[in-house]
Amino acid sequence: MSKPNVLLIVTQDTKQEEAAFMRGILEAAGCAVIHLDPSVRMTVGGAEIAPEDVAAAAGQTIEGVRALGHEGKCQAVMTEGAVACALKAHADHGLSGVISLGGSMGTGLAGTVMQALPYGLPKLIVSTMASGFTQPYLGVKDIAIMNAVTDISGLNSISTEVFRNAALAVAGMAKGYVPKTGGDKPLVLMTTLGTTEKGIRPIREALEADGCEVMVFHSSGAGGSTLDGLAAERDVALVLDLSLTEILDHLHGGLADRGPDRGKAAIARGIPVVFAPGNADFIIGGPIDAAMAQFPGKKYHIHNPALTAVRTDLEDLKPLANHIAAMVKDAKGPVSFYVPLKGFSNHDSPYGHIHDPSIPPVFADYARTVMPTHVDFQTVDAHFNDDEFAAAIIAKARELLAK
Repeated sequence: MSKPNVLLIVTQDTKQEEAAFMRGILEAAGCAVIHLDPSVRMTVGGAEIAPEDVAAAAGQTIEGVRALGHEGKCQAVMTEGAVACALKAHADHGLSGVISLGGSMGTGLAGTVMQALPYGLPKLIVSTMASGFTQPYLGVKDIAIMNAVTDISGLNSISTEVFRNAALAVAGMAKGYVPKTGGDKPLVLMTTLGTTEKGIRPIREALEADGCEVMVFHSSGAGGSTLDGLAAERDVALVLDLSLTEILDHLHGGLADRGPDRGKAAIARGIPVVFAPGNADFIIGGPIDAAMAQFPGKKYHIHNPALTAVRTDLEDLKPLANHIAAMVKDAKGPVSFYVPLKGFSNHDSPYGHIHDPSIPPVFADYARTVMPTHVDFQTVDAHFNDDEFAAAIIAKARELLAK
């Protein structure tokens, strides 16, 4: 049985001793190591993918990179080259795991490389940055991060144990890794929050009963971006973007803001998309005092001490309709927009705390006027969490999947 290939990402110009230690543990554990060395200062030698190879993959020479004389510019070139080299190594050899070791610069480079590799492939970063803000390094991929504890500067009684545990963890995952080739089931991606879970569940269950694989994502700041990442990478049959919190929060400065590109990946690839304004009845604010200061004169619901639901009105929702309309203007695939006329979430219901039945109908009227003519725009005389609305989404989903 062939040994699993593990990509080791460590700069030898500053961490030669640590790289050799990690290689030794991985090889003793039965792995074949492909060392990608993105060093800039000097070439030590011995790595399967040398600094010269990394620079060349970015269309540069290592001498040219060194001549840039700016660590940020050098990092950008070597990161581009490292991604290209890693993807080539995976295509040529079939990686079963990836492990890196570094500080902020090494973690940034390795994180970008790992984000370019497929979901499911074991990925582990050992980093001095692990105890702080890690989102930029991890993105939306399944990357594990381990605290290096001490600085990565030589070997000591703590670092050797951390490095050994990390290497053995990746070796174990690599030995058990089986690449996912994709199943026969059509893949459907959906968004929700707890306040619309009652309406989402029957949709998921119906499509699963039809033979689909359904992945549901919590649209509270990371879920939608993960959905977009999968839509850009996987063979996705349908996207049901039924919780628009992250887009609404981007437009108004809410906590779940995921930037201007949230929701665009499926549209760009021509994947059928069904939008609905689930949870558009509120912007996610911080603690109540902060929410009241940022969004004065609104209705508020304290969801918990850290989060406040800030009630939207028509003027808050018009930008959402405009944004979706602009996003889908040149869509390559079918787009639908379904509006429930009796409320957008559990908060926006007779049982909720910020219910306003006057808003959904006027929002629907406005949204209809701005949507491109190719968008299938529908209203349903029901609440988002009612069976009638779920039935309408299920019927549309089945129609799109049948095509």
